[in-house]
Amino acid sequence: MKYFKKLIGDRIYLSPKNVSDETIEKYTEWLNDFQVTDYIGQTTNMITLQSEKEWMENAVKNDKVRTFDIVCLENNKLIGTIGLNGFNWIARRASLGIFIGDREYRNNGYGPEAINLLLEYGFKYLNLHSIGLSLVAINERAHKCYLKCGFKDTGRSRDKLFINGNYYDMLDMDILENEFKGDYIKNKNV
Repeated sequence: MKYFKKLIGDRIYLSPKNVSDETIEKYTEWLNDFQVTDYIGQTTNMITLQSEKEWMENAVKNDKVRTFDIVCLENNKLIGTIGLNGFNWIARRASLGIFIGDREYRNNGYGPEAINLLLEYGFKYLNLHSIGLSLVAINERAHKCYLKCGFKDTGRSRDKLFINGNYYDMLDMDILENEFKGDYIKNKNV
């Protein structure tokens, strides 16, 4: 698979989404894994190679989505995805989505690194004012990660998501441009 080092961090880089047979197959595998989909609210979706290919092709053509592959610098291995969507250019807002699909790379700090790279890109290059997200309230690991990256809790929707016979609350969070601190992109020129 071919990746391009758009945003380089300490251990990973973010590459514009690569639409190849190998990548489509890897994402289809991940999006059919309950360990990934339960936490992103996508378990009921039927993800086939064809549907994932169509989604990826549409995402890379859509100027309202900035989606990246998360790739390990050490071995160029695809480990997950991160992106911004739902842009409102007048209000200067967008929503963030992320998952680390490769089980070996979970709980090792790759998520926060990818988030900080994307936040810097969003605030310092796309001129966003606010970046928000929603997550399943039982995903305590993700909640701690977002808090560590500077996000603030902004609301809770009760019994919003139905998973495995139970209802779960959804949490809303956001971070404003003046709350973001850090200099994470290693390959910037100015």
